[in-house]
Amino acid sequence: MNLEKVIFGFFVLLAATLNFGFFIGDIGNPELHNIFELFAALVVSLIATVLKFGDRTQIGAVHLATSLVADLQLVAAFVVWVWATQISAEGLTTVHMASVVSLSGGALLANLVSVVLLVTETVTFHRG
Repeated sequence: MNLEKVIFGFFVLLAATLNFGFFIGDIGNPELHNIFELFAALVVSLIATVLKFGDRTQIGAVHLATSLVADLQLVAAFVVWVWATQISAEGLTTVHMASVVSLSGGALLANLVSVVLLVTETVTFHRG
């Protein structure tokens, strides 16, 4: 068993599941979306991205691309949340929350592509 692949797979799957946990629920209801879960999804996604930097294969490049997309979406979601709660006079409205959840949904899609790539890569691996 390759410990590096286990750690890589762990962070890819954890990023997807944390993102899913934040995403699920009424899109405009802030009570159903925890900021700490969004933050955890962002941190784990960033860790998964760092782990993908060493792979020089074509599938590694696609893994990195999906991870960068997820990171960008989650950073944007976090910025919208912070802006709405700390700067905006209206506070966290349903419009702001819908934007945050939508951005998280985009990151979730990128995470799912990464998980599919990981599973495909694992299934097609041939021992020499």
